[in-house]
Amino acid sequence: MPDTSIIQSLYARLKQDIREHKLPVGVALKQETLAGQYGVSRIPVRDVLQQLKREGWLTQCGKRGVMVQPLSIEEVQDLSLMREYLEPLILEYALPNLTNQRLGMAEDIVVLLDSHHLSVAEYGELNWQFHASLYQPAQRPTLFTVIENLHQLCSRYIGYHAIELKYTSTSQEEHRQLLAAIKKCDILRAQHLLKSHIAKASKQLVDYLDKVKEA
Repeated sequence: MPDTSIIQSLYARLKQDIREHKLPVGVALKQETLAGQYGVSRIPVRDVLQQLKREGWLTQCGKRGVMVQPLSIEEVQDLSLMREYLEPLILEYALPNLTNQRLGMAEDIVVLLDSHHLSVAEYGELNWQFHASLYQPAQRPTLFTVIENLHQLCSRYIGYHAIELKYTSTSQEEHRQLLAAIKKCDILRAQHLLKSHIAKASKQLVDYLDKVKEA
């Protein structure tokens, strides 16, 4: 039985490397190669690859293999559609429980997101923390977990928003508008802003990926 700590560490490292595009895309990942690369045996590699496949980080390749799926317009659109529906919903559940302390936490995260020294991974994590700080008071753990996983899958694309598309300043302004609507307890406006925030980022990324595909 593999050491649990080894599996957890390998899981985190592989997921991070998928996010940062450090693993080959569109080809079968070989367990032997990964075992040597990460300094572990093949058994934890096998178990972690299957877990990442179940969570949507990897997809089937051939009869037995798995691979990192190429960046996909359809994936971006599907993730966005699910987020556009679920996040305004959980925000409605959360709003009655959003205290001044919780809103202050969200504002502090927005300030941190303004830093010019963040790595792509740090930016992605802070962006999730901002949204999570608004959704956790809903006390809907199953819904929250689904949304968290969607954000994790979206993190594969964070680098494009942050670097290629220079979208961070727009995103930050939308974060501030969302907080302003929440402070006024204007749930309909807050939901509209949140849905628009997700949809606009998705459309910009889809347009970019479409141009790359045609080039």
